[in-house]
Amino acid sequence: MNKKSRLFNLFLIIALFLGACNLPSGSQGEEASLTAAAQTVEALLSATPVITNTFTPLPAPATASLTPIPLPVSSNTPVPSATSNCNAMQFISDVTYPDGTVVTPGQVFTKTWRLKNIGACAWTPSYAIVFSDGNSMGGPSTQALAGNVNPGQTIDISVNLTAPASTGDYTGNWKIRDAAGVLFGKFYVQIKVQNPAEPTKTFTPVPAAFAVTSVTFSVSGTCPNFSYTVSVTTNGAGTVNLHRIFSDGGVDTTPRTLTYASAGTQSFTEAVYYGVAGSSSWTDIYIDSPNHQQFGRATFTCP
Repeated sequence: MNKKSRLFNLFLIIALFLGACNLPSGSQGEEASLTAAAQTVEALLSATPVITNTFTPLPAPATASLTPIPLPVSSNTPVPSATSNCNAMQFISDVTYPDGTVVTPGQVFTKTWRLKNIGACAWTPSYAIVFSDGNSMGGPSTQALAGNVNPGQTIDISVNLTAPASTGDYTGNWKIRDAAGVLFGKFYVQIKVQNPAEPTKTFTPVPAAFAVTSVTFSVSGTCPNFSYTVSVTTNGAGTVNLHRIFSDGGVDTTPRTLTYASAGTQSFTEAVYYGVAGSSSWTDIYIDSPNHQQFGRATFTCP
């Protein structure tokens, strides 16, 4: 039933009550009229449904959760980074063991680099050199700087290393780490590991025992006045004792001693008088020591 029908029924009920009140008075007629009106009202009320208004509450809006965003903290100290101009390094030179130096397997050596601070921040003992990659050659993983290195200054940094046991070419890369753990710069050690060369075997002949190696004669003059020169050569330092032997069996009354500071030749000259016409004579040299050997000869001939 719509809204207009409900209003019509309401007006009809009111009219019935008013009409009942205007009926002629009389106890039976009035009672009957009131009863009829009450029944009519009851019928109309039963035919008119009671409308109950039902209100469905709307859900409460969700409460927004606000997460506070912290404001940045102002700092006068710039945070260094690998790309900032705070930390910057320049390699100057290899002080020891330049690239390609040959070492033997297991050789212990000290590598030294010369580096320059070209950044805006000073390097302090909180800075360190660290092994980056390649072959560490037994070096430390990290080694702190010994002191401050201000911008523009250079420093010699050394590490103790050990060459690998196997032959080949090896490279170890290193960097600098600042106090915040940021790495920058790059320098390296590069060596060639080779087995030691076999020493050249030099055979030095054992010198022969000291001896006279030759005796030569040179004769000059004419009959009856002759002279001869004897040249005695040795193979080293020592002393030679000798005497002369004559063809007529004469006895040498003037044996000689020759002393040598090293291998070489010494000479002496003797005068001889021989005047037998139509004949000749000779003289030999006998080495008493060290050879015990006879050498000859000088010959003198008269026509």
